[in-house]
Amino acid sequence: MKNKAIILTDGKAGHENQSKAFARALGLDFELVSVQFKGRFAKSASYLLDKIGIRTIGLLEGLGKQDFAHLCAVIGTGSGTFYAAKALARKCGVKCGVVLYPRGYDLASFDCILAPSFDNPAKRSNVVEIPANLVANDAAFYEKGVAAFSERHSGPTDNLVGVIVGGSNKCSTMTAEWTKARLDEIFAANKGAQLCVTTSRRTPADVEAVVDSYPWDYKLLYSRDHFNPIPAFVKLAKRLYVTAESTGMLSEACTFGSAEVVALDNLNPGPHKFRRFVENLRAGGYVDGCRKIDLSAQFARARELMGI
Repeated sequence: MKNKAIILTDGKAGHENQSKAFARALGLDFELVSVQFKGRFAKSASYLLDKIGIRTIGLLEGLGKQDFAHLCAVIGTGSGTFYAAKALARKCGVKCGVVLYPRGYDLASFDCILAPSFDNPAKRSNVVEIPANLVANDAAFYEKGVAAFSERHSGPTDNLVGVIVGGSNKCSTMTAEWTKARLDEIFAANKGAQLCVTTSRRTPADVEAVVDSYPWDYKLLYSRDHFNPIPAFVKLAKRLYVTAESTGMLSEACTFGSAEVVALDNLNPGPHKFRRFVENLRAGGYVDGCRKIDLSAQFARARELMGI
C-alpha cells in the first residue's frame, strides 16, 4: 500500500515545517521536492489557468524528471506551492492537501485546505480551520533541546519564566523604549523566578542592547550566539512571554509544554491578520492562559478528506 507523500517546498523553513507536521498528522512518510514557478508570468498565469481548470506542471521548475509512481498524496504550504500541489496531484491521480489559505485559487479543487482562522477562510467542506500554525516538533525534539540547554545553563529550572523577543514587521513595531517598558513589567511581575531570555535574528540592535542590560538568569543574544534555547523554554517554563508578531513562536508555545503564554503586544493598530491571530488565541484561552491547542479533530477531518 502506498503511504508516502511528496512535500513540495518553496525553500522557506516555516512553510516546510508546517507541511512536515501535516504529513506526520496524516501518518505518512514523505520526501521533499523543491519547486518554483518559471518566472513571475508563470505564477500570474497560474491563477487564471486554475480558475478555468487547467493545471499543468509546465509552469513549474523541479517537477519534470522525477518518478512519482509511488506517492499517495501531495502536500504544500504557501503560495509558491499551491498550484504546484494541485497540478502534480492531478497528474498522478492522487489527492492534494495544502496548509495556509490559497487565496486567489479555485478552493473547491483542493482536496483539503488547513487554513488558519486569522485568514477568515471561506466556510467550505474541504476547508479545515486551525487556530495557529502547525508545528512539526515532537517529544524527542524537546528532550534534545532541554539536554542542550542544560549544558549551557546550570541553574534551577523549576521556576523558569521565558521571554522570546522577535522584531518588527509590516504589522508591528519594536523600539528600545517599548522593550524597556515591557521588561520592567516582566521583572516586577516575576520576582523570585528564573528569568531567561532569547532574541532572534530579527531583533534590532538597539532592542538587543536593552535586553542585554537586564539581570537575566540566562540570556541568549542572537547577534552573538545562534544557539536555540526555545525548545527548553517551551518544555520547562511556567510562563512564556512572546512578542506578538512572532506567530511561529506563539503557535509553538500554545501547542506544547504547560506554560501560561503571554503575548507582548507590539502590534500596529488596525484589523490586520496578526491582530486577529492573537485575539483568536486569547479567545480560545491559549494566550493569557495555559490551555494547549489540540488538533486531533481537525486532523481526523483532514485524513477523511485525503482518503487516508
